[in-house]
Amino acid sequence: MSTKYKNPPIVEALCEFQFIPSQPWDITISGMLYEKIRDDFPLKQQQVGFGIAVQPREEGILEQKIEFGPPRMQFFSNDKTSLVQVGLDLLTVNHLKPYPTWKKIKPLILKILEKYIDIASPKGFRRIGLRYINKIDFNQHEIELTDYLNYYPFIPNNLPQTHKTFQVTVEIPYNERDTLSLTLETLIPEKPDTFSLMLDLDYIMVLPDGIALNEVSNWLEDAHTTIENAFEACITDNCRKLFEEVK
Repeated sequence: MSTKYKNPPIVEALCEFQFIPSQPWDITISGMLYEKIRDDFPLKQQQVGFGIAVQPREEGILEQKIEFGPPRMQFFSNDKTSLVQVGLDLLTVNHLKPYPTWKKIKPLILKILEKYIDIASPKGFRRIGLRYINKIDFNQHEIELTDYLNYYPFIPNNLPQTHKTFQVTVEIPYNERDTLSLTLETLIPEKPDTFSLMLDLDYIMVLPDGIALNEVSNWLEDAHTTIENAFEACITDNCRKLFEEVK
């Protein structure tokens, strides 16, 4: 974030590219990319993709089936704070805590993307997402949300104002091409008598082929600025004190 914090809440930042292919997927692409980035991402492992599909049966009963998708290769840095993931027409660059700076993250994203494009030669982008996941911890088991946040679930006055878990998501359109998804939800606290929230900000290009391959740098800058502004709009000065804002 442009506002500097001594204890920033970011636990993960990631950028995901889904591509419009120019040819059938070649499983050797991940291996060729690894050879180009192995100095920075030497550790590798394969992750099997899977999901749960719900299918109706003749009796009217819904049947759940586990469906396995194409595998995804993961390449980690030595300290495992950053990784690159490659799948079927998919590239993701992740950075875990501690978050460095956008000035360091953006060049890394563009560098790896350039190498992927040189190898896979995609036609364009089907989808792009820049996402920041924030974890906010409180040293008390209950808080007044309005003291710390400007974005929170609203409970009508004629209902009890106490609550336990919640999840609230809103999608805000930006032009006809992009969407900002804001999610706030409770987390299971790691320590007793504490309270934890996740604030997830995901800026997405939802219009396939919405930008050209050579326009991604400007898109990333706009996406990051939008996320920064949204984050600051969602929190109050009490949150900034919690993160120890550097004046």
